[in-house]
Amino acid sequence: MTTLHPRGVNHLALSTTDMKRQLSFWCDVLGLPLKALYWMHGVDGCFHGFVELADDSYVAFVQHPNNGDEVEFGISHSDGPGGDVRGGTMQHVALHVDTLDELLEMRDRIRSRGVQVIGPIDHGMIKSIYFEGPEGLNLEVACGAAIDERAWIDPEVTGLCGISDEELAAMKAPAAFERPTEPVAQPTTAHPENIRAQRHPESYARTAGVPDDVVWERFSETVPPVQVDGSTAGAGDEERSIATSPRPD
Repeated sequence: MTTLHPRGVNHLALSTTDMKRQLSFWCDVLGLPLKALYWMHGVDGCFHGFVELADDSYVAFVQHPNNGDEVEFGISHSDGPGGDVRGGTMQHVALHVDTLDELLEMRDRIRSRGVQVIGPIDHGMIKSIYFEGPEGLNLEVACGAAIDERAWIDPEVTGLCGISDEELAAMKAPAAFERPTEPVAQPTTAHPENIRAQRHPESYARTAGVPDDVVWERFSETVPPVQVDGSTAGAGDEERSIATSPRPD
């Protein structure tokens, strides 16, 4: 049995109608270096940009030619970090720093670029500052780690969410997983939560039915747009059999 789980966010992809505007804000106001800007793989007319938070963590932007630019508070955007918005959308995003002093330095950097910052505010488990980014993004920078679930899981709120004691215990200690020696087969039907599959049942079923090795071979694009030091290999290029390879002994 293993307790493997995602250990962070590789990238959070945000929609934009103005790639330059977003990158200018995130690189200059927040000090994050631009690491990638290219035609998005498999999507005609679409730009994809990445700024780096850490060695393995990025914020990305997607500029699709059909993106709309109307901000609809309560629908597409929350009107502030505690406002209402349609379920399944991003309410706000908080970036991490290690210490309160670093948080204050970020406050001063952001304000030095003419952006108003509210805070810091001490929430007990984290300390935060709040500000708005381009296109109505609700942004936060916070410091804090090692949240003590004994103190911060409220029994009243847990009950109001309809979470039983058994469900709560499972959430606090997710079940381990024993990976079988052979890859797990693709489910033959979409999960009930998959709204996209409900909207496009036939096309989604066809896409989900393509074997993993075919997806890997047909849709992988590893060559970067600019050749560096004579190399055309993409980062993380691996054996082409990886998609269906059994677990090593």
